[in-house]
Amino acid sequence: MTLTLPPEAYLWFKTLHIVGVVVWFAGLFYLVRLFIYHVEAEEEESPVREAFKAQYAVMERRLANIITTPGLILTVTMAAGLLIAQPSWLQQGWMHAKLGFVGLLVAYHVFCYRLMGQLQAGSCQWSGRQLRALNELPTLLLVLVVMLVVFKTQFPTGAATWLTVGLVVFMAGTIQFYARWRRLREAALAQESVPDA
Repeated sequence: MTLTLPPEAYLWFKTLHIVGVVVWFAGLFYLVRLFIYHVEAEEEESPVREAFKAQYAVMERRLANIITTPGLILTVTMAAGLLIAQPSWLQQGWMHAKLGFVGLLVAYHVFCYRLMGQLQAGSCQWSGRQLRALNELPTLLLVLVVMLVVFKTQFPTGAATWLTVGLVVFMAGTIQFYARWRRLREAALAQESVPDA
């Protein structure tokens, strides 16, 4: 017995899948940014440090549980609906690659929960710099997934592809450079404000 879906079901699955992806990625991007602030709060003086860390812990839990995870669930559920509506996609290599990248994103999502638990327990060993680098991973995976969906079996391997990859790497490098420049500038300003003994 084959499942017969109404004609508009595919479009609803696709619409809600896209909404889920947007919500999920908004949460993933901001969640690790909160982790960075949480780690950098260690540099503050007490009692400001404790207040910031407590506030970031609340924000992280709410973001993860109210936005990010529901976005993941909606994304995966609607993707299942799309595959039910278009089962032939499961025979195509681009879909296998896409599902592999999505699997990495789900693992990243689970790893973020682990980091969140470590931050709240005070046992996180990641630095702000390492977390900034980690925050670039979903961007790269998102670009790859979108390219697979758009190009399917015609995945480009020419100059435009490498230009896109170079642009993503450049953006990630620029973010890292800016963060380093800001930290050095803040340190220099703090040094200037210390009165001579």
